[in-house]
Parts: sequence; structure tokens; C-alpha cells
Amino acid sequence: MEDEAIIALYWARSEEAISETDRKYGRLLAQVARNILQNRQDVEECVNDSYLGAWNAMPPQRPTLLRSFLCRITRNLALDRSDYHHAARRSVSCTASLEELDRLGDGRESVEEEVLLAQLMNDFLAGLKPEQRVIFLRRYWFFQPVGEIARFLGWTENRVSASLSRTRRKLRDYLEQEGYTL
Repeated sequence: MEDEAIIALYWARSEEAISETDRKYGRLLAQVARNILQNRQDVEECVNDSYLGAWNAMPPQRPTLLRSFLCRITRNLALDRSDYHHAARRSVSCTASLEELDRLGDGRESVEEEVLLAQLMNDFLAGLKPEQRVIFLRRYWFFQPVGEIARFLGWTENRVSASLSRTRRKLRDYLEQEGYTL
């Protein structure tokens, strides 16, 4: 079923929306949660909570990209659950990814600074080559391990790590150039 039809089911408050969402995106959402949580029960609960989150958000929201909308809900729920379970420490995969970015968006920003950072990040990502953007998002948005990204691309882990390092350096330079202080 096409995304527009699934969104229409949500807007019509049809319970079929949940089953269609699960059929089309269930495995993807489970992978997003698994990269963060690494516990089968937590992953299942997080995915089910994502369906509830989508149900509660539509209406009034009408996402233009249902896949991204659902992944964002799942990612946020998984990070919240990880924080709850690990109190002051996150799982190893989250910690490694976030430490690589060095406190970028560390939660001390005002709403205006968060909006500015989001716009700068979008502009930066739009300027990357598609391959670099995929690597960056898989690592820092979906928290995929470097080895998994390397297998996906058919690259070595060293090549992926080097690409991530160069992209982080470009990001830092770009943010400083735009007046965002780290």
C-alpha cells in the first residue's frame, strides 16, 4: 500500500492503518530501535509505541514522508527508553556515535539555537555527496555500527571510518563558518 493511502487511513481513524504500517515499515522500525536498544522486548515495545505515536500524531499532522516520520518517532522512543534503562549512560552503540560528534546539540541550547542547528544540519547534509550523506545518517541518526555500514556499501571499516572523520571535520568547519559555536 502506498504511503498516501496509509496516511489517509490514519486520518480516517481506521485501525487498518496500524496493520498496513506494520506490514510496510515494521522491519525497518525494528531495526532502528534495535540499533539503539539491543533488547528484543524493548524493541518490540518501542515499535508498538511508535504505532501509537503515529496514531496520536495523525491528525493533526500529515507527514510528507511517512517513512521518515515513523523512523523519527521510533528513534526518539528508543532513545528515551535507553535513557530510562541506563540512567546516566547510554548503550555502547549510542555512546560511540554521539561521542564522535562531540557534544553537538548537547541539550543546553535554547529553542532558537536548536532551530538554527537543525537548519544548519539540513543545509550541510544537502551539500554532501549522496554516499557521504548515507554514511553520516546511518551512523548518527540510525546508530548503525561502522561494520554494518561497511557491509552495506561493500567498503572496509577503515574506509567508512575515514569518511566519517572527514565529514565530521567538514561539519565542524561549516558550523564555525556559519557562526555556530561548539
